[in-house]
Amino acid sequence: MPAPLPLHLAVALEGAGWHPSAWRDPRARADELLTPAYWTDLVREAETGTLDFVTIEDSLGIQTTSPDGPDERLDQVRGRLDAVLVAARVAPLTRGVGVVPVATVTHTEPFHVSKAIATLDYVSGGRAGWQVRVSPRQWEAELFGRRTVPAIQGTDLDAPEAAAVLEDLFDEAADHVEVVRRLWDSWEDDAEIRDVATGRFVDRDKLHYIDFEGRWFSVRGPSIVPRPPQGQPLVTALAHRSVAYRLAAKAVDVVFVTAHDAEDAGRIVAEVRREQAAAGREDELLHVFGDLVVFLADDEHSAAERKAHLDALSDADFTSDAPVFVGTPAALADRLEDLRWAGLTGFRLRPGTLPHDLEAITRGLVPELRRRGIFRESYDASTLRGRLGLERPANRYAATTGGAR
Repeated sequence: MPAPLPLHLAVALEGAGWHPSAWRDPRARADELLTPAYWTDLVREAETGTLDFVTIEDSLGIQTTSPDGPDERLDQVRGRLDAVLVAARVAPLTRGVGVVPVATVTHTEPFHVSKAIATLDYVSGGRAGWQVRVSPRQWEAELFGRRTVPAIQGTDLDAPEAAAVLEDLFDEAADHVEVVRRLWDSWEDDAEIRDVATGRFVDRDKLHYIDFEGRWFSVRGPSIVPRPPQGQPLVTALAHRSVAYRLAAKAVDVVFVTAHDAEDAGRIVAEVRREQAAAGREDELLHVFGDLVVFLADDEHSAAERKAHLDALSDADFTSDAPVFVGTPAALADRLEDLRWAGLTGFRLRPGTLPHDLEAITRGLVPELRRRGIFRESYDASTLRGRLGLERPANRYAATTGGAR
């Protein structure tokens, strides 16, 4: 088996943390969740650990424990800021870490997403990305009132009717990403000539109509934002099942998966690679990151006590779509080393509480990984794509280049 590539590490930022009672942790800053300072401090902390990037959670509907709509709970965080706008706020205040907000594609126009993420790439100096999210929720569709989405129960995802709905939603998402990518290319890199002598600011021949025609979108273009510094900002997605693996294989640069052990990781990576080959992208670098929720402390007992205390506050044992790790940073490093031999190229850690578990990552896990010689000491590339070993794509519309994606 070939040696794994250098390890990449990201964190997923969600409210006060991923545990529903995280806002009641002694170090939580629950009264600051809607302030710029809170998010800036978190992203800067991630940067001190030279993490590859942070993702910032978002959703169209308010947080809920119910699949059918908002619940009546009063003991959990409800309400959030727009993730893309948070990213745009914190990006100019950092220098190295990538910023990757969630933006839902199901009810959002690709033109709007395209110009928002392109703008984020400019204000971050080439460190922007986007986490694609599909919304299969009927009640979120009703927030917009422009289309209907049939109710899908979590236990019925494999039923033929539900599977057909999900196939449609993920096919639509793939088209959405394709439109966004074409809009990013709709300006050639040197379209802005700014020639004072001739009075020509833009070379009109280097702006292109994308003329996308599909089942869900008919978009002419061009964008209003010139091509982003990275050419194509990083595109990511969370995937739990085959339909989402196909979307990842066709459309994204990094896919987050929820493998529960090394065997599961190997199976998922193999499926993603098969889908990647079927999509004709077998020669491209597609990162597969493992997601884990983490509760960390200096010793195993303290870590277990922390989680148990939070569970007691919420009156339920915390579980997640991703595996839950409870222990020390050194034990987490052991777990990551084991999993990456299964083919994972990186990890996205979801801190159980903020800022405690984020600081345990940057100040405990990262030094341990460095001691083992498997994580960087400093940032080694100026752009997020460069840090992940992804080339800057050629513009598909430029006359002098071939057909990049």
